[in-house]
Amino acid sequence: MIAKSKNQEFYLFIILTAMFIAALITCNLIANKFVEINLGFKTFIVSAGILPYPLTFLITDILSEIYGRKMTNKVVISGFFASLMVLIFLWLGSQASAIQGSPIDDDTFNLVFQNAWRVIAASMIAYLSAQFLDVRLFHFWKNLTKGKHLWLRNNASTIGSQLVDTTLVICVLFVGVWPAGQIIQAIIDGWLFKILCAFIDTPIFYALSSFLKNRFNLKLNEEVSFDN
Repeated sequence: MIAKSKNQEFYLFIILTAMFIAALITCNLIANKFVEINLGFKTFIVSAGILPYPLTFLITDILSEIYGRKMTNKVVISGFFASLMVLIFLWLGSQASAIQGSPIDDDTFNLVFQNAWRVIAASMIAYLSAQFLDVRLFHFWKNLTKGKHLWLRNNASTIGSQLVDTTLVICVLFVGVWPAGQIIQAIIDGWLFKILCAFIDTPIFYALSSFLKNRFNLKLNEEVSFDN
């Protein structure tokens, strides 16, 4: 029975890691497109890459809650190397010329991906800073509240880390390209949209965390360990 439980814990960890990396890479590949999201009370102008990005912070919060800081940091590092691999293969793909009759010619490929290396590079810088900050803040609040008040550590960690992430990405990509006013507005819109997503995902975080703790018979402040 214990072995079966350990297998379930391990498989869930692998699934969450795969979802995290898939969402992260998707963010990078679609980040060049900017869209308007009208929520009635405000219209947000954000990168399309921001749409799957809140999922990465929800997953790291669940990983932090169930598996602890050490295992979550390993997932963050794995995401970094996955992004690096994408960056390398995008560059290699741009070096080879398309054959005559190729569905995607060189001009189309370059039009779509010409700025992808810069987006991914900016994302990697911001990603490491923001994700490690998110994990650190999550466990700071977890220790401070002695494992209570899930809503506080879920939102407080995400709000702080998303401000760092949004500011770094926008500044690396657009300083010298956009006027200062447009850069500040993009940072504000991106950050506010991420905060809104953090509030929305709080009930999801509560439900999943409670379900998994009951499933794995975890006590208050207890985490899954793969050491044994």
